[in-house]
Amino acid sequence: MAAGGHYYSRTLLGTSYCHGSGKLCRLPPVDQRSAMIADYIYWLTGGTDRLTSKLIKLYWQAMIEEAITRHVSFSVMYTPLVTEDKAETLNNVFAKKHPDYVEHIYTEPHGRHILPQTSDWPSQPPQQYSLTLGFRSKHVGKILERWSRRKLPIFSERRSPYTSLTKEEAERSWNITGKRIVPIMDFIRSTKLTDDLCPCSRGIEKLHYANLLGRLQRVEEKTQVINQALAELAVVPYLQDISNKDAKQLQLLMADAVDILDGRSERRRVWNKIQRIGLIEDYLQEKGDNYLKNKRRRMARVKRMKHIRSIQQQ
Repeated sequence: MAAGGHYYSRTLLGTSYCHGSGKLCRLPPVDQRSAMIADYIYWLTGGTDRLTSKLIKLYWQAMIEEAITRHVSFSVMYTPLVTEDKAETLNNVFAKKHPDYVEHIYTEPHGRHILPQTSDWPSQPPQQYSLTLGFRSKHVGKILERWSRRKLPIFSERRSPYTSLTKEEAERSWNITGKRIVPIMDFIRSTKLTDDLCPCSRGIEKLHYANLLGRLQRVEEKTQVINQALAELAVVPYLQDISNKDAKQLQLLMADAVDILDGRSERRRVWNKIQRIGLIEDYLQEKGDNYLKNKRRRMARVKRMKHIRSIQQQ
């Protein structure tokens, strides 16, 4: 913890223990976000046993600590949202605390992260945090920043994301995305119940990931990811308000996932239609952002020229 108590960095969770063992345990590579959702759903359904909630939080805490320890390519810092620090300030603080992870640093713009040791669902809304990440690789850091700001799933970077992968494409996507990007994206979301993505996005992302694993003939992992996608889609209505359209899409996506588990042949999946619309929306958003950015640059250039002329005329 830094002076003033505002910044919680890579070591904020301390040593995590598995219940009853007294020793730090190596935990299986499961979806860390599941423990967070489990604790929230437990409270929503009327659970009042503090011991049960505490055990869930300990497990959640241990999984986060395990992820931080295992992935040495990045480091993290959480900042309570009650502070008024700007992203540039937080990035500078991070650079001083973690000089080995400064090839690329960025702070998520919307925050809303919740940590296991501070979440107290029944009494009051838990403390929320913004998340700053630093990377050893500038390439990975820039990809993560770009993809984490998009409303589409991360596998939509492909030119035709709704077509089947060739073997060569699958191997390339695994080396770039599966090994290096997906674990960090999972970590980022392990402390977020909701975000600015469409309600279906997380499920679509996992179904794309399952498709990649299937092309690589990683059958057991594929089945695990599809089951995670089903669970993710099933709990979305409990985590946020959704429209009738989104509810229908969730049902169709769950049907797709069940089809895949049953081994049914590939067909036109519903996520392809959702993603086509999302691609158009992201394209329009990107063009709008670029227009505003260029407009600001032109105005600044005109202002500089006027200032130079005024000086020359004096």
